[in-house]
Amino acid sequence: MEVLTLKNIEKDTLLIVEMLKEEKYQEINDMLTGKRPYDLASLFQSIPDKHRAAMLEHLDEAVIASMITRFNHMNQLELLGKVGPVRANKILSLLDTDVLSSLLRHFPKTDLDRFLSEMNEEKARYLQEMISYPPNTAGSMMTDRYLSVHLHDTVAEAVEKAKVHAVYSETLFLIYVLDETGKLAGTVSYRDLVIAEGNEIIENIMFRQVLSVSPNTKKTEIHRLLQKYDFSAIPVADAENRLLGVIAFDDMMQLVIQETNEDIGKLAAVDKEIDFDTKPAIAAKRRLPWLIILLFIGLVSGNIISAFEETLEQAVALAFFMPLIAGMTGNTGTQSLAVVVRGLSEQDIDGKTIIKLILRECKVSLLIGLVCGGMIFLIAFIWQGNMYLGIVVGSSLFLTLILGTLAGTIVPLILDKFNFDPAVASGPLITTVNDIFSLSCTFPSRLSS
Repeated sequence: MEVLTLKNIEKDTLLIVEMLKEEKYQEINDMLTGKRPYDLASLFQSIPDKHRAAMLEHLDEAVIASMITRFNHMNQLELLGKVGPVRANKILSLLDTDVLSSLLRHFPKTDLDRFLSEMNEEKARYLQEMISYPPNTAGSMMTDRYLSVHLHDTVAEAVEKAKVHAVYSETLFLIYVLDETGKLAGTVSYRDLVIAEGNEIIENIMFRQVLSVSPNTKKTEIHRLLQKYDFSAIPVADAENRLLGVIAFDDMMQLVIQETNEDIGKLAAVDKEIDFDTKPAIAAKRRLPWLIILLFIGLVSGNIISAFEETLEQAVALAFFMPLIAGMTGNTGTQSLAVVVRGLSEQDIDGKTIIKLILRECKVSLLIGLVCGGMIFLIAFIWQGNMYLGIVVGSSLFLTLILGTLAGTIVPLILDKFNFDPAVASGPLITTVNDIFSLSCTFPSRLSS
């Protein structure tokens, strides 16, 4: 299969535009059929706007369904609105249940009810169940496209079932074993089926220790499980251990990527839904709340400086070191914040671990403070020839590095304790708070005294 490079995209885009002008719509469909969803989305977005309507009008529903999986919800709804309700329903019916349920959450209730009423009753009921679970939980991510066999099936019967449903399933590598009541009893790999005797009973070759999650399990917990275990898929079962669905491998990888992107965005106080395609007004609206909060917190720093205006007039050299102290404090706080947020995402932290972590960070901050404080003392003394200035600057940096490190450690722990996402203790927030610490410590006494 051809790898779609930037050069190939430009080449294919020009070719598609020429075909559109010549109304060679079937040739366009033949060209696009079989391409990867990401490549299809890239090609469609590279087509000039004035040609997109004609392209959508004549594209096969299967091509559009494949392409739409790579768009965000806003673009998905916009595209479905352009193709009309009849074709939109055909496209939606071709989507996997996990993709479809995520999209249907953004539908108006009347449109959702109309779409579900036109579907197969069993599939509609399954989708309604998925939508009923909170977003970003296992129940909202699972799919019903998995293979299952019964305890008392023979290997030959299981192999035949796998052959029949192979195209349908997303998890051919692992087959789930159910008892007579539909409860999850174990798993068997396709490799084990191939090497076993045809008349062997599945119960005799299956793996019994199966780890499953409840439909209300949050994605952060699923992320932790992925770090601990080598899963190719995660089964989702109810309180009575009845198999409800499976989170497939590609969805788990997407979860890891999404979690990472969200944490990076939160650490920078940037909304997770902002990307390259987000309109300027929307991006500004989503980023402003945090910045406005930080703006008012930052005013505290200005009040501290104004309170020591007289001190600065007598020791102008002190102003040279204020940005350095503030910057160093913010840096060490952000470092500690990253360590804690990463630790919280990887494991459950108890009281003993918290105390151990805080004590460790205290020792780290003392060492960092002594080294950096000593260095800045020597620099200030040699540069300005003022011993007292060196002591003030060095001791200020020493104290603020300790405070900054502890702030970066304790703030996310407190947020986690109160069930807030610790990643919202973002770098900008920690930096702003640490600015206040640094300025407070930079003026330990008035030089005029």
